[in-house]
Order: sequence, then structure tokens, then C-alpha cells
Amino acid sequence: MGGMTEPVPPRVYLETERLTLRYLTEDDVENLHALDADPEVMRYLNNGETHSRDDIVERVLPHYLEHHTQYGDQYGFFAAIERSSGRFIGWFHFRPVRTRPDEIELGYRLMRAAWGHGYATEGSRALLARGFTEYDVETVVADTLVDNIRSRRVMEGLGMRLRSEFRLDADEFPDWDADRRRGVEYVLTRDAWEAAARRRDRCGGRS
Repeated sequence: MGGMTEPVPPRVYLETERLTLRYLTEDDVENLHALDADPEVMRYLNNGETHSRDDIVERVLPHYLEHHTQYGDQYGFFAAIERSSGRFIGWFHFRPVRTRPDEIELGYRLMRAAWGHGYATEGSRALLARGFTEYDVETVVADTLVDNIRSRRVMEGLGMRLRSEFRLDADEFPDWDADRRRGVEYVLTRDAWEAAARRRDRCGGRS
């Protein structure tokens, strides 16, 4: 008699001191809904609107999973799991920019309970290190709204510099005025990342 098949655990993409970044799966619907149902998490996203569970099932999660179909194991969206508790605390993405595939976009979205603990910086640093050392990435970019100071501080703390400003399309963000639609793009090149790593080595690991 054959026994019950044990469920296959999600594949791990990378680990840091406090986080496991694993590939998202179809079983992450409730995790993503809990994340995107928080108005504060979505304050600077999606016209400020939360996602319903149907949104997650029909549009959001399939879009995330499509990246793994398109890019294989190298790029995509990754669930962030707090190693000490096993809790889902959000996600990171690391993927080619649609209109500039020679550049890689870094992004993250974390549960409110995970804010202020350095998780965005920790996960992002690990993704940058993998991209620059294993994938021969030359340029990483990240963007957010001008008013999203918390996210901007993370980008600046990673050594990224402001490259440009832009304005979101009013048709896609009809509830936001022109000032609220102002965005900023940050950039980090391999040369700048390597130079910063050499400085840290000379200082005994201190930033």
C-alpha cells in the first residue's frame, strides 16, 4: 500500500541571518491577501486601494508566478519568511525592468508588523549581493513615491543614489493629485557596490 505523499516544501531562493526568501507558490493566496488588505501597506501603491482575495487569486498571484515561468530560478518574486518564527512577513522582487531588460529592479512589500526591524534592508542587501556576484548584473534600480520616506531611506541606506524623478499616469491613479503622483528612481551600479564593499572591508566591516 502506498502512503500519503508528503507535501513538497517551497524552494528556498536565499537565506540571510533572519530571513528566508523562498519562491512564491499558489498556496500563498492568504499570505498575500493579508499583506495587501492593509491600507497602510498599500498607501503608496495601487491608487491607495487594497486588494481583495479575488484580486490576489485572479490577477496578483498569477502575475507574480509568471515571472518564474519567464525567468526560471534566477529572477522573480520571493516570499519573505522570518526564520525565528516561520511567519510570512512580505515579499521581495528582483527582476529585469520591462522596458530596460539590461537593468534589474529591486522591490519589497512588508507587513506593517515587520516595519522598523531592518528586514527590508537585510533582504535587499542579500539580493544585491547575489545579483552582482552571481548573475553578472551591472545595474539595479528601485523606485517609489517622493512621499514614501521610509522606503527612500532603505534605498539610500543600500548605497543607491537618486537618478531621476517621474510622475505616475493620472489615468492609472485618478484619486491622486499631481504632487502625490511624483515618483523617484534610485540606482546602484556594480562598480559603486564593489567600491562600497571595499570600503567596508578596510573599515573592518563597518558601513
